[in-house]
Amino acid sequence: MPTQVYLVGAGPGDPELLTFKAARVIGLADVLLVDDLVNTRVLSHAKPNARVVYVGKRGGCVSTPQAFISKLMVSEAQKGHIVVRLKGGDPSVFGRAAEEIAAMRDTGIRYEIVPGITAASAAAAQLGVPLTDRSIGHGVALVTGHTAEEEEDETHWRALVASGLTLVIYMGVSRCDRLTRTLLRAGASAHLPCAIVHAASAQSAREVRTTLLHLAKTVRLEKIESPALLLIGQAMAEPVALRSALAAQA
Repeated sequence: MPTQVYLVGAGPGDPELLTFKAARVIGLADVLLVDDLVNTRVLSHAKPNARVVYVGKRGGCVSTPQAFISKLMVSEAQKGHIVVRLKGGDPSVFGRAAEEIAAMRDTGIRYEIVPGITAASAAAAQLGVPLTDRSIGHGVALVTGHTAEEEEDETHWRALVASGLTLVIYMGVSRCDRLTRTLLRAGASAHLPCAIVHAASAQSAREVRTTLLHLAKTVRLEKIESPALLLIGQAMAEPVALRSALAAQA
């Protein structure tokens, strides 16, 4: 059976970061279900007669119910249409791909995932820093800030802090106060370098550096809103401090 549904990553905002494969698949679509954070310039690759349905999903905003999106994908595919579910970033990174994959499997619809550049990579590139380093950042963890609300179970946060990994926190800006308290209780240093990147790679992109102790205050003073990432770890230090940290580890 040919592929009927594509879960496509549109990248973090800059339309030039769209992959060649994503552009080709967009051009195949009879129906495009487009997320709120997708740069609409990538729709220039679509067929003139393609149907475009905006199914915005953004933290803190009114969102299209996931059940409706999944049902629409199935319905259009069963009509014989090629469906492209177009998501900001990468569909497998906090893109609700699991629910949509389950819907395709339950109905026997053939699907394919087309990965995209996730916002974490774009944010690090914008900052001009690595997400990992063999001396001060042996790995990176992509996590959601939503779980910071679950104060009764902070085991995973303690494990993340102890790991020394660079933490990239999606959907955490509105929860900065609680998130900061959670990380400090989990053993993180108050002086741990942090960066906040709004709309990574887009024309409206902004970045601010701070420390964990001042993270929430900085978000408020700079009036940073979603979409934004929090990047926490030694690799987020200012260039001079980063060089000093690397020299100390050499």
